[in-house]
Amino acid sequence: MHPDAYAPYPVVGDPARWGLTTTTVSTSAGPTVVRHRPGARPLLFLHGVAGSWTTWTPLLSAAGNVVGRGLVLVDLPGWGSSPAPAVPLDVDESSQVIVEVLDALGLDQADVVGHSMGAFVGLHLAVTRPDRVRSLGLVSGTTFATATAARHPVRALRTLPAFTLLRAGLAVTRRAAHGLLRGLARIGLLPLLAGPVFATVRRLDPSVLRAFVEEFRPVGFLGAARSAARYDTRRWAGVRCPVVAVSGRQDVFARVDDLARLGGVLPDVRTVLLEDCGHFAHVERPGAVVRELFS
Repeated sequence: MHPDAYAPYPVVGDPARWGLTTTTVSTSAGPTVVRHRPGARPLLFLHGVAGSWTTWTPLLSAAGNVVGRGLVLVDLPGWGSSPAPAVPLDVDESSQVIVEVLDALGLDQADVVGHSMGAFVGLHLAVTRPDRVRSLGLVSGTTFATATAARHPVRALRTLPAFTLLRAGLAVTRRAAHGLLRGLARIGLLPLLAGPVFATVRRLDPSVLRAFVEEFRPVGFLGAARSAARYDTRRWAGVRCPVVAVSGRQDVFARVDDLARLGGVLPDVRTVLLEDCGHFAHVERPGAVVRELFS
């Protein structure tokens, strides 16, 4: 499969394929499951909502195993294999978990790559612990527009309707939403619901939608939205490491002008807008993301 095709690779759940070891790290937020391997200049991957470490496997396939580099793929508490804390973590607590994971693995610094919510956490980590972040890659990051929509949901019905309506629906259904997603998947209607998230949902490998269903955490989504609503995005002006921000033109959880706003706030940033791409650039356009982040 050519890496520049749309969504050319499946989501894979076998860590051995990339030589990854699975470790559970005891953190201040509870047990945190990490897949990792040693190597030079480690890459730390932070998933987003409806994601876990497996969400990054299409990008790893496109990257040709990222030869020689260390890898750290974290399931944040409440996501993937990591047990949920009593209360969803805010961005500060999530960043602290990442520091504790790096400490446990004996890593001083990493090149951090975050998707969606993970990009938000990565930015905060670069602000609060610049000594731990060598560089930062933002993949379909939820940044300015999402934070504003979380604070002003009525206004956001015009500016970011998909995010706003999803949040409102989850506020009503909460934990039952996971069962509803599974039910839609069983009767073949999941593409209708997932359609807005991806540029071309019917071209996805079936494993992508299966992972979307399995990894979606309604309570975690609502917690992340509350944390974004409280966050002062002006803090991002304090990021001093190099940043590459990659977004899709059809991303319904962000706005194209988020890239321009990042360019006006971050001291050292390069922004890239990908065509025919929704909210999962590392799944939909993994070849392009690899070139922008690692070339």
